[in-house]
Amino acid sequence: MTTVQIRRKKLFIGRDASWLSFNRRVLEEAEDASNPLLERVKFLAITASNLDEFVEIRLAGIYQRIEDSYKEPGFDGLTPQETLEAVADDVQAFVAQQYRCWNEQLLPQLSANGVRVLRWQDLTDEGRGHATTFYQREVDPLLTPITIDPAHPFPRVLNKALCLALLLRRKRKGFSGPVLGVVTIPRTLPRLVPIPSDSGTADFLFLHDLVERNAAGMYRGYEILSAAAFRVTRNSNLYFQEEEARSLLESVRTELHNRRKGDAVRLEIEQTADPEVIDRLRVNFELEEFQIFRTAGPVNLSRLMNLYSDTPRPDLKFPHFTPRALHLARHATDLFEDLRHRDIMLHHPFDSYDPVVGFIEAGALDPNVVTIKQTLYRTSVDSPMFQSLTRAAQTKEVTVVVELMARFDEASNIRWARDLEDAGVQIFYGIVGLKTHCKLAMLVRHDPDGVTRRYCHLGTGNYNPNTARFYTDISLLTSDPEITASVHSVFNYLTAHSESDDYCPLLVAPLTLAETLIRTIHREAEHAAAGKPACIIAKMNSLLEHGVIEALYEASQAGVQIDLIVRGICSLRPGMKRISENIRVRSIVGRFLEHSRIFYFYNDGKEDILCGSADWMPRNLFERCEVVFPVKDPLLKARLRHEILAAYLADTATSRLMQPDGTYVRLRDGAPQPFHAQQFLMRLAEGKESIEGIPKIATPQPHKPRRRAPKPVLV
Repeated sequence: MTTVQIRRKKLFIGRDASWLSFNRRVLEEAEDASNPLLERVKFLAITASNLDEFVEIRLAGIYQRIEDSYKEPGFDGLTPQETLEAVADDVQAFVAQQYRCWNEQLLPQLSANGVRVLRWQDLTDEGRGHATTFYQREVDPLLTPITIDPAHPFPRVLNKALCLALLLRRKRKGFSGPVLGVVTIPRTLPRLVPIPSDSGTADFLFLHDLVERNAAGMYRGYEILSAAAFRVTRNSNLYFQEEEARSLLESVRTELHNRRKGDAVRLEIEQTADPEVIDRLRVNFELEEFQIFRTAGPVNLSRLMNLYSDTPRPDLKFPHFTPRALHLARHATDLFEDLRHRDIMLHHPFDSYDPVVGFIEAGALDPNVVTIKQTLYRTSVDSPMFQSLTRAAQTKEVTVVVELMARFDEASNIRWARDLEDAGVQIFYGIVGLKTHCKLAMLVRHDPDGVTRRYCHLGTGNYNPNTARFYTDISLLTSDPEITASVHSVFNYLTAHSESDDYCPLLVAPLTLAETLIRTIHREAEHAAAGKPACIIAKMNSLLEHGVIEALYEASQAGVQIDLIVRGICSLRPGMKRISENIRVRSIVGRFLEHSRIFYFYNDGKEDILCGSADWMPRNLFERCEVVFPVKDPLLKARLRHEILAAYLADTATSRLMQPDGTYVRLRDGAPQPFHAQQFLMRLAEGKESIEGIPKIATPQPHKPRRRAPKPVLV
């Protein structure tokens, strides 16, 4: 390993190792007895879904680079082979921890609370009769049993499809040796079959157990020697050449079919499977031993999400929460009149998402609104926003910029983009080579005073009312002339690739965001070097861009106090002497997915606060169209700092503090009375708490300047 590699390894944590650390924090929530029982099941299912994406995207990418003999080290100093060696054992250990959580904690506690996941032998005669009837009516007609022989090659098993492998022997004489049978279980079927109970319990049977029990009927003339459920995960990266917008749609649609048939990168199979079955599958899918995961329980734990949703036990879930409704100012007769006098900021899900939906609905219904423009990254056809855009297209100019390549939503995005186009909406697919990830909506309205104004929504989250109920995000509704004019320029950039000389006050990736962000960090370092108070607080999903990390290291060396709230990946190492000793990193994992991006700079007391769609990652800063916007109103800035950021920095119930080696320490272990930020913000929204209950953020203090400026951290 070269000197540069050693230096980079010391300064940066690898992306994949950091991601696995994040998923462990989610798994800790599944193991945490203070969470309601079914919520713990939900957290476990989330870890499995997260791991699926990690395997089919990140691990698949590592395998590809190794296969292509790619040996260039990443910014963390590790080559693809070294990265694989670093994470392969960790993934296996993580899976073992998942199943320990299920078998030793959740399954027994569910049973004790009247939620039972039963085996066939545990069912009563009535239960078996119900399950058999369900199988005969709903399952058997959909199954196609296959026996592998020269006339029947191995079926093309689709990505992540649940299958049953059977080792079979012909009963008729003259046939030597066992053969392999494979049954693919359609995804339209429920993975957990409800079983009626007279005892008041909620009983379920795993579908693969039911299919296995009835497999003899599909393989008449065979003796079933063994059977095991399995699932194959395939490389799900999309590869295509982007040309023009119309061909882009066709390219994405074509690649979606290829995704289902990509190279296998993981085999999950029940640990009780016959070794001969495992070996035949391994050879067929061309896998190495480390790519085989023997599960101590049901294959595909992400399906446990159905157990959460199908069990009507509110006593085993988080208490119901009603978000705070928006009340218009007294003088305002409608939202537009209110926005002409003030900006409105919402913190979801503590503040209702209805005003955002209502903003688009008002644009569709108001005859004075002549134009609607919006970006859409993820949404659904049943969304009221979708319906409003469709309705508005009958009487107005409606333009929607659709991101076709929102990962794993490509197929649905193609469908609803075509539906919108059929309704008369002008559809654009952004700029070739860039994902459109910014969250913008603009209405152009002829107001009663004779002035034509722009009204805009800018946000940190997707236009999806469903996820808005459990994602924390920031929304800004405004008619500010500077901001709305800049939003207009961004739409021109997206639809015509028309670049403006200046997008101020917005920061736009990939044009101005990265450069301005780093310059702003350096400005804070200059204040500290001059002996002035200096402070940065940044909340985001992920921190990976090494140029930003280097700027933060230099700011720390200059004396800037830096608090980072990073939910997921963080490649920065905090607390390193003479490098990052003034940086603290915490991660919050709780009931709501922390999704908001908020960036605070003290700026010698002038306090700049920005929000937006971009994390501090290379893809957000250089490979996507992102927008970060300032919050100007002093009252809204105060709320962001003294309510929202203050609550998260005070959290000791769900926060973990990152250590220099990349591990995390739970803060509540040393807190006599843990402060729970999300619970407090819910109670604040319900009027049950006062903002005075949030511990205050300390005012930055003057810093004794260094005699010499800090040296760059990299060689």
